[in-house]
Amino acid sequence: MSSEDPNSLSLLEGLHSTPARRYLSAEPIADDVVRAILDAAVRGPSGGNSQRWAWIVVRDPQVKRQIAEWYREGWDKSYGSRREQILGSADPNGMSAASFRAADHLAAHLEEAPVWIFPVLIGAARSSNPRLGSSIYGAVQQLMLAARAYGIGSTLTTLYSGHEDGVRKLLNLPEDALTMALIPLGYPARGRWAQPKRRPLDEVVFTERYEERP
Repeated sequence: MSSEDPNSLSLLEGLHSTPARRYLSAEPIADDVVRAILDAAVRGPSGGNSQRWAWIVVRDPQVKRQIAEWYREGWDKSYGSRREQILGSADPNGMSAASFRAADHLAAHLEEAPVWIFPVLIGAARSSNPRLGSSIYGAVQQLMLAARAYGIGSTLTTLYSGHEDGVRKLLNLPEDALTMALIPLGYPARGRWAQPKRRPLDEVVFTERYEERP
């Protein structure tokens, strides 16, 4: 069991050291830790403070097995079928080989992550609002940062979403609900808490208005 002290991590340190973790061990996560992580998540923003959300904690191996099959179908369709192209590409704006291998590993071992969290928006299934996620994704990031404080890795993915109706049925969600992501949680099996690689601020930050840059 991880001995990570959640109170020892400063906010800024957490913000700068929470990369996607896709190599996750099967070590169990205690119920009280999961509750603490979710308690931090629900302090996040919700449009109009409506909190029309639900957070589904999934541990059932059968449910995970079925959704993992759908996930792998989505992975293969979006990325796996282009393995050689992606791994052989030198495009600096494309997926790196390391990122591909990590994501490929997650797809192959998704159900081994001991806990999955599905953030759900109630009443969202029929919405055409492109900014709908603003009512939950801030809270999702808080969940991932809280997990980081406990030494637990996570990543946000939606590659199962081609089978949204099937997922809703497995999770017994109302017809008007929509899953907004899948967040597998697990103690990291490899890798480290490092600052995610990002483009320099001067390339992406503008004063007053957007400007084309070479």
